[in-house]
Amino acid sequence: MNVLSIVHSPEARTELFAQAGHPIDEWSFSGGGVPPDGYDAYMVFGGAMHPDQDLVHPWLADEVAWLRAVIESGAPVLGVCLGAQLIARATGAWSGRLEGEPEIGWCEVSLTGSGRDDPVLGALPASFDALEWHHYTYELPAGAVELARNHRCNQAFRLGEACWAVQFHPEVTHAQVLGWLDDPDDPAPDPAALRDQTAAKIGRWNELGLALCDAFLAAAGRTLARAA
Repeated sequence: MNVLSIVHSPEARTELFAQAGHPIDEWSFSGGGVPPDGYDAYMVFGGAMHPDQDLVHPWLADEVAWLRAVIESGAPVLGVCLGAQLIARATGAWSGRLEGEPEIGWCEVSLTGSGRDDPVLGALPASFDALEWHHYTYELPAGAVELARNHRCNQAFRLGEACWAVQFHPEVTHAQVLGWLDDPDDPAPDPAALRDQTAAKIGRWNELGLALCDAFLAAAGRTLARAA
């Protein structure tokens, strides 16, 4: 299975998911053009930009149009953070600034009943601490199934049988989080505490991240087999 990873900055790439065991290519819309054809599944990752910043990042509109077509085709898609917000936008749902402060750090997330039964999100425990780093949220697209949430916002949904979105960051590595902590343009509220928490939690989180990635790729394989 050939997988295409849509990335938005050098600091927010495929990271841990590059260890998934399938060929994964990366593509960024910021360089212009649209991705080549021939991929079986797609992952759309995060970035410092927000899903409504077309005036600052004109290529976002092209990415949204491409993503809408991919979803409508029934191809397997997994969106992460900005990727989840772009899926919401591409499918006609609202996406905008999260009420209150940004959600940055390790936050408890709980699966819904549907999430526990889901072939992808069900790879995670019923409740877990997730690495979050986002300023925006979204409403569920029409027909979407809520799979996870916390007291701040929705944390995961499935749309149809082949499209998943998660607001948290299952793909992060320890080095990646440390790099985000050094970014003065998007400061964490308590960077020293977050460094300590990350050192303690990242090992288990990476185990869960790989489990989620493996579950998505397995679900993608079943989707492709049904379509064959």
